[in-house]
Amino acid sequence: MKRSDFPLLQSDPALIYFDNAATSQKPQQVIDAMVQFYTSKNAPIKRGIYQLAEKATQAYEDAREKIAQFINAQSNEIVFTSGATESINFIASTWGQAQLQEGDEIVLTQLEHHSNLLPWQQLALKKKLTIKFIPVTVNGLLDLSDIESIITQKTKLVSFLDVSNAIGTTVDVQVIVKRARAVGAKVLIDACQSVPHKKINVKQYDCDFLAFSGHKMLGPTGIGVLFIKKEIQPEVPPYQFGGGMVLQAGYEKSEWLKPPYCYEAGTPPIAQAIGLGAAIDYLNQYVDFEQLKKHEASLCAKLISGLQELPNIRILGPIKQLMQMGHMVSFVHEKYHFHDIGAYLDQHNICVRTGHYCAQPLAQKLQIDGSVRVSFYGYNAQEEIDRLVYAMSLLQ
Repeated sequence: MKRSDFPLLQSDPALIYFDNAATSQKPQQVIDAMVQFYTSKNAPIKRGIYQLAEKATQAYEDAREKIAQFINAQSNEIVFTSGATESINFIASTWGQAQLQEGDEIVLTQLEHHSNLLPWQQLALKKKLTIKFIPVTVNGLLDLSDIESIITQKTKLVSFLDVSNAIGTTVDVQVIVKRARAVGAKVLIDACQSVPHKKINVKQYDCDFLAFSGHKMLGPTGIGVLFIKKEIQPEVPPYQFGGGMVLQAGYEKSEWLKPPYCYEAGTPPIAQAIGLGAAIDYLNQYVDFEQLKKHEASLCAKLISGLQELPNIRILGPIKQLMQMGHMVSFVHEKYHFHDIGAYLDQHNICVRTGHYCAQPLAQKLQIDGSVRVSFYGYNAQEEIDRLVYAMSLLQ
């Protein structure tokens, strides 16, 4: 992954972009793929029988196949959505509404992003469900010591992120999934912070649903992916109804297409899907995920070491784990508000995220209002860490 492949970064060589957990920059190859679609293939998909429409349909389905191969799924298990938020709301509104009954339990973790908390809260209120949480320690790790009493025979769904977007914690997926399977619960994994940084295999994860967004992995905004395991698809009714998802419509009743098409009503995000396919092409061609992991962990280690030399700074999360396998570092300053630090670093041409990162309950658990998050990708460099640490040293 070369900085020179990214037009925005090339336009300002002095810019340091450290907000990759929110959204990544886009390589020229992704931009070109979307422009090419609009200039040479732009047509409605699925229903047109003329050659241009068939070319557009093929490009869209090619993108689906690329994504399926990328996470070791079948193409008919891949559903395009507007993002991970819609993907999780999709499952809550369909499978959850149809399959969960009063008294059933959903298990989440205390690390969750709002997108994997609020849909389940709303469903629980409607259907009188119980939500339980796997607790997080003061060091940012999940406490799995009592998991057997949290995930019980009443648990019907365990839904959790595999990497925290707020403090970078990597979750032990296998331990949680093994316990969920022991009681017959279904599993949904929010993989927004893992798919861009490591190879994901849905068969190894043994999950029923997996959600992630395109814009965090070099792709465009407005596109997300929802994996629905083939075996569970009969339990998942369509999310929306209309054109493109119906096999036969009548005045009294209608029949739906087979998955994944019954889950994609209306005109889908065609250009965005093609752009995401190009992002996956880029990752497959130019990114060695083992090397990426080492590179990002080295950036974490360098930043943590530099910040630890400065007074008034407290680093959040599991520091040792972050230095070994992380791709972000969050910290608080005892003297300065996190928003003030973000504005100050912006004056040094350094882009960071500040706040609670849509994980407000976690911030409350950690007894903070918010923090500063520095998140990395392959185009970031060691020298950029030096500039950030130097800028922070001037605040003391």
